[in-house]
Amino acid sequence: MTQQASKLVIVTEKLLLKKIAKIIDETGATGYTVVDAGGKGSRNVRSSGGPTVSETYSNIKIEVLTPNRDMAVKISDEVAAQFFDDYSGIAYICSVMEVLHAHKF
Repeated sequence: MTQQASKLVIVTEKLLLKKIAKIIDETGATGYTVVDAGGKGSRNVRSSGGPTVSETYSNIKIEVLTPNRDMAVKISDEVAAQFFDDYSGIAYICSVMEVLHAHKF
């Protein structure tokens, strides 16, 4: 069985993970995936590949599958309001054509 979904992607600083995870949980999403991230943006180059001064300064990418766009927007709006004035970050939504093998999300 397949179903449609929205995917919210948040790229931000690793030190925000627990706070963002709390927002995701409180919004009702059933889970998320986190991977290390690096790259270049308006706030200069960030790298996850080399030695850093501290783990605190690395970036992560959080992906959240939501059953509808409204939930993804609600999470994104809350994260942006709380953190993006003071920390680097970007959030975007992708339409997911089908979620395959979705036991529960």
